Amino acid sequence: MDVDHSKAPADQRDCSLKPLDLKAIPEKIVDGRPTWSGRLEFILASVGYAVGLGNVWRFPYLCYSSGGGAFMIPYLTMVLLCGIPLLFMEFAIGQYTRLGPVHALAKICPLFKGVGLATVVISFVFTTYYNVLMSWSLYYFFNSFEATLPWKSCNNTWNVVENCSRGFVDKDVYLQSASQQFFDYRLLEKTAGIEESGGIRWELFGYLIFAWVIVYLCIFKGVKSTGKVVYFTAIFPYFVLFALLINNLQLPGAKKGILYFVTPVWSKLFTVKVWVNAAAQVFNSIGIAFGSQISLASYNKFNNNILRDTLIVSLTNSFTSILAGFVIFSAVGYMANIYNLPVDNIATDGPGLVFVVYPEILSTMPVSQLWAPLFFFMLLCLGLDSQFATVEVAVAFVKDEYGPRILQYIKREELITLAVCLVSFLLGLPHITKGGIYVFQLMDHYTAVVSLVFLAFFEVLAVCWIFGVSRISIMIKKMLGKAPNLYFRICWMVLCPILMLVILISSIAQYTPVHYGKYSYPAWSEWVGWAVSLISIVWIPLGAIQEICKNKGSFRQRLKTAITPTVDLGAEYPSSEKQNLDLQMSETLLSSVV
Repeated sequence: MDVDHSKAPADQRDCSLKPLDLKAIPEKIVDGRPTWSGRLEFILASVGYAVGLGNVWRFPYLCYSSGGGAFMIPYLTMVLLCGIPLLFMEFAIGQYTRLGPVHALAKICPLFKGVGLATVVISFVFTTYYNVLMSWSLYYFFNSFEATLPWKSCNNTWNVVENCSRGFVDKDVYLQSASQQFFDYRLLEKTAGIEESGGIRWELFGYLIFAWVIVYLCIFKGVKSTGKVVYFTAIFPYFVLFALLINNLQLPGAKKGILYFVTPVWSKLFTVKVWVNAAAQVFNSIGIAFGSQISLASYNKFNNNILRDTLIVSLTNSFTSILAGFVIFSAVGYMANIYNLPVDNIATDGPGLVFVVYPEILSTMPVSQLWAPLFFFMLLCLGLDSQFATVEVAVAFVKDEYGPRILQYIKREELITLAVCLVSFLLGLPHITKGGIYVFQLMDHYTAVVSLVFLAFFEVLAVCWIFGVSRISIMIKKMLGKAPNLYFRICWMVLCPILMLVILISSIAQYTPVHYGKYSYPAWSEWVGWAVSLISIVWIPLGAIQEICKNKGSFRQRLKTAITPTVDLGAEYPSSEKQNLDLQMSETLLSSVV
């Protein structure tokens, strides 16, 4: 249960810390907010959120197209310089404040309190369409139990027989694989474009309801239920991935695919785009700036070892991406061998890899009736973990902001979670129309690509530069008993902000309009896409304007108040000493880098 802050004593309403009695702090704060039953639950929930479908369909393709084995150098460099430090930072914010991203970031930097609200908005938008992937996974899962896999042949009612091929063909030949036609004309019943909605796909409507029921039943008790579910959903995919790898390595052509995946193309290391792609992949995969990691960490005990957890989550995420690459490309090499085609004729990016290419591969494998259900159930588990965490961001915001008032009327917190799930389900309905794939691609491009980069930059700016490295260090010292080492302080002070600025500028410079295959979107849909981006981004300037306007004094005084954190750091350092420490640390870090 959340605390009714309106009835709490004045000195406890903002979860203030008593600096002289540090051991008593955790118990007092924990009493007001649910906590994970054990540290393993938090680790599994964080791993489950970070390890998602992108590890299976984006990383392998990005790796082979960005220099193969050579891509490991920029990727692992970005994990060390960007991924680990920023995840540690978000864990520290959530665990210390024991608040969701909105209230936590408002205390850390009032000027950029809109960043916290923007993370909630972007996560909520994400929940409305990400569960559509779960409905697709369920559709394939249940169709996998038929005597013959339905995407294997061209003699079904949905096939366009004259253009259908029972396998992969050269890209220059105007034919579609049976698997592609199953996806387009059976699963989606795809229309010609976004202008034609075509009505609801009622089978997908039912599967989408089923997917949301699963999500709700797994999270309706908060961390009490989610903490138990993740034991299965976070661990089971690894059994399937290892089993598939062992199976694939025995197939003819597997070695060819793996070599294609890992063979270094050293010349690409000198391409700026490859380094930017590596940073963006690390950033998006771990889930920085969605608010989910802050929310998950807010249910920790005050002195939980988040440094250990950060290393476990980051390294597990990277390991899974590399493992998935071997699984995917061993199978792609097998298909290239069967159809005597180049590997790059078969490899593709995005949903097509797991809903078109891999189903075709599965249909040719020995014991395909076993591997197909296992594969799609694995996809379901991978997606559900990510969905749990993003839904939790919205639920935590509603509880933190309106919980006491709402509970006066509905009495049960489970109904708040139900309301969030229901609204997300309703907003997701356009994605399961017959033209829904175009809506899905539009939303994903402008949410996960455009909005997230802007949002992440301002979060890093607010926390690393305005709130300051010294204050982050104080928070971590209070929780862990020692301050973060020089590596983290240099990353927060210099490297992470600079990397985020480079990614932001590169994303703007390399911006390309959304497209789906060869389909080009009409101009009006581009404006809709930018409107979707602004739904989250706009809260950053609005929050800054509102904060400055509500403060008193001259503009300079208002701005000074707006950048002064309200989170209680205790009396460990007097105010003047904190300012001197900030200055000294900045000079030390800059001289170290130079």
